[in-house]
Formats: sequence, structure tokens, C-alpha cells
Amino acid sequence: MDNPLYSVAQIRAIEQAAQSQLRPLGTSGPSPLMRRAGEAASTYALEVLGGLPTGRILVLAGPGNNGGDALEVAANLANLGANVDVVHLAGTAPSPETGHALARAQASRARFVSDVADCNGCCLVVDGLFGIGLARPLAGQARALVEWTHGMACPVLALDVPSGLDADTGSVVGPDGVAVRATHTITFLGDKPGLHTGDGCDHAGRVHVNRLGAHGLHTEAAHARLNAPALFAGCLAPRRNNSHKGTYGDVAVLGGARGMAGAGILAARAALYAGAGRVFVAAVDPGPGLDPLQPEIMFRDAAGFAFDGRTVVAGPGMGDSAGATHLLSKVIDGTGPLVVDADALNLCAASPDLAARLAAHGGEVVITPHPLEAARLLGVTAAVVQADRLENARELAERLDAVVVLKGAGSVIARPDGEVALNATGNPGLATGGTGDVLAGLVGTLLGQGWPAWEAALAATWLHGAAADRLVAGGAGPIGLTAGELPRAIRAELNALVADAALA
Repeated sequence: MDNPLYSVAQIRAIEQAAQSQLRPLGTSGPSPLMRRAGEAASTYALEVLGGLPTGRILVLAGPGNNGGDALEVAANLANLGANVDVVHLAGTAPSPETGHALARAQASRARFVSDVADCNGCCLVVDGLFGIGLARPLAGQARALVEWTHGMACPVLALDVPSGLDADTGSVVGPDGVAVRATHTITFLGDKPGLHTGDGCDHAGRVHVNRLGAHGLHTEAAHARLNAPALFAGCLAPRRNNSHKGTYGDVAVLGGARGMAGAGILAARAALYAGAGRVFVAAVDPGPGLDPLQPEIMFRDAAGFAFDGRTVVAGPGMGDSAGATHLLSKVIDGTGPLVVDADALNLCAASPDLAARLAAHGGEVVITPHPLEAARLLGVTAAVVQADRLENARELAERLDAVVVLKGAGSVIARPDGEVALNATGNPGLATGGTGDVLAGLVGTLLGQGWPAWEAALAATWLHGAAADRLVAGGAGPIGLTAGELPRAIRAELNALVADAALA
């Protein structure tokens, strides 16, 4: 199933086309689009509440069209018999649609109040203060209202986008900005990337999309989408009986500097559990000769190891020694599939020559930076990367001619042509040391089994998060979840996907 994500500019174009399509022929009055948004949000609000409530519903309505949507909700719910309070921040020149919605709300049973102090004991807060057009941080009464919602124990339903959140980037608008922390968001006409990455993961809650009947108007292709198994389903094939370990590739993890052997082992275990035929740890420094939990993993001295013909995962625990740099240079100049992570990314960031050679690598390349590693590669700060995760991932993919997995809340998978996918699996349990090594090993094993780089990155990111979700559902976390628990859960998720694909 395709889950496209549209930029604000694209949504504006869709909205304009919908206004023309839905306005009655030969009329010049307001289009029914806002009315439809109000009806959709009212219906969803009752779903969230499980029916018409006996408690009070507080509607926060701003001065623009997002406020008009909220006023339509207030009128609809009040006319159904709900107890509705409205705090309205009036504007100077409302649109005809917003003016009509205000008149409807004023004619209903809804009670207009000047301050939330009069609204104790709410069972639902509807946020319609500001939508996708917000360009500056919230201030004054709007900011006070948003901060007040942070203390509410009841559900908070945001209309289109939580007020204060950038719908394109997922960042809270402005320095020292604030945004509504919704439990639910109903977003109109099309889904938005900012609801699924960065701050959006903490502010949007459960996202529900309603196109308001504007079907057939999404003519401009979306260049972002939500990651899902449908995007890599073509690679999910059952294993043939007539196969052997050579069928499923060799993965070599280049890492394991002194004191950091565990990183290479975690990557190797992920590669093993996700189906690599053979797995090696090519250690930069002498270390353990055996993984007692997984003796199938073979340990070699990286200096004399033959990397050619194998998929290489470079970086987990590799360090920054001259020897590590030489070995990284060697695999970059090779031609096989290559995953670059952790210390290997930092070495490339510190060496324009290495970075240029990486961009010219003769095989498939996937890099898996966290925001600080991405910032070093781009020559900016981590804050700059986080302020627009999609565009920075795109920039990095284009510069290095590689598929990029920018890790974090709502990981961004980007390829050099600008296409991106946002990953919705995973949870805060992944915020612990070693989970990135597991992801790198997982990408490597899929590449080693012949997956294209784009599909390998999509699948690995999805499986990595889904495994963490599986563990949390089983009681292992999110607090205290460890990277070492992930490989077995990844194996279970991968086999379930393959089984489902075989039945499709």
C-alpha cells in the first residue's frame, strides 16, 4: 500500500484544485471544503471519544482557516448535543469560509469563552489554532493556550497539524518555539512528512488522513512516502530448497578496534540472524577469536583479509587510527556492496579525498549516519540537520551518490534522485548504544543476499524498528532494551514478512 507524503506547497495546489472542483457550478460563494473538514473532524472526534460524551469539549480556534475548521467542529458537535466551549482568537480579515463557520458556531449551542480558566474538566481538546501556514513561533495568547494543553490529561485532537509544528520538516517552528502535543491528528487532503519525523513523532500522536473527497486531484507526484513492506515486497522471497550458504552471500564487518569489539559483534550477529550465508568480523586490532554465543561468526585479522567478493559493513567500532583509515580506503576503492557506518563515516567527514572516493565507489553504497555524523559530512551542525531532516538526507544522498539512512525519530531513507521514505516503526528503546551497529549489519546482510540498495535500506530500517516494537510489546522495554536483543526479534519479523509475501 502506497502512503504518499505531500509538502505544504503540494497541499496548497491540491487545496486550490479541490476548491474549484467542489464549488457548485455557476456559484461564487465559499467552497464546501471547510465544511467537509469540519464534518470529518467531528466524526473522528466522536471515534476518539467512543461516542457523544457527557463531559465538556474545548475547541481552540485560531484566526485563519485552521480556526475555521475548528469552528465547524464546534458547531457540529454542539448541534449533536455535546457540551462545547470555544476559545476563539479572532482575526482582522477572515476568509468567507471562516466567517461562515464562525456564524454557524455562534448560532449553535456552543459556548464562547475568553479564557481556558473557565473550562475545567474537559474530556477532549480540539486544536485548531494554526495549521500548515504557520511561519513564526507562537506567541502571546496562542502560546499560552498551547502551553496550557501540555498539562491536560484528556485526549488532544489536532486539526491538520498540531499548532506550532512545521508540516514539512517535523520541527517546532522557530527558536524557543512551542507546539501542541496531540494524542491524535486528523490531517486533510493528504498526509504530511512533518507528522512522521523529528518533533512530529512526539507531537502528532496517532495520525488519521482524510482526503475530504478530493480524489483524483493529487496530480503532482509525491517524492516522499511512509516506509512500509509494500515498498520492498518484491525482494521478500522464500528460500529455495536447492540452495546453500554460498547462495546467501558473505558479509564482512570491518571494525573491532581495541576496546570496541562489541560493536563489530553486534553487526555480525544481525547479519547472521537476517540470513547471511557466512559472516566475518575483520578486526582492526587483535581481539576475541570467538563469539561464544554465536560461534558461527568467523574472526579474521583485517590487515590480511580478502574483502573482494564480499559485502562489507565498515565502521562498527573501527576507531580512527591510521590503520583503520588505510583499511577503509581499501574497501572504498573496491567494487562490492558497501555499508558505511559510525567511525567510517567520521573518517570520511574528516577526509574530502575519502568522501570523494566513496561517492565514486564501484558498487552499491548505503550509509547510516545519526544526525551528528550527517552534520560532520555536510559541514554543518546537528541542529541544522535536525531542523530539516528530509532535505539534509537528500543533500547527503546526492553528494555521496549513496542511499542514506538518517537515523532518529522517524528515520529518513533517501536516495540520490531525491526520493525519500520516512520510517514509522520503532520506539525510544532504540536510543541505546549498539542499535546502530545492528542496523548496519542488517543492511549489509540484505545487500549480500542480492537486494538493491534502496530496498535493502527500506527493509532494514523497517525491520529494525519493528523488532524493537515486538520486544516492547513483549515487555522488554522500552527502558532497558538492549541492542543484543534485536537480532532474534529481527529474524522473527523477517520470516513473518516472507511468509506473508508467499501467501499474497
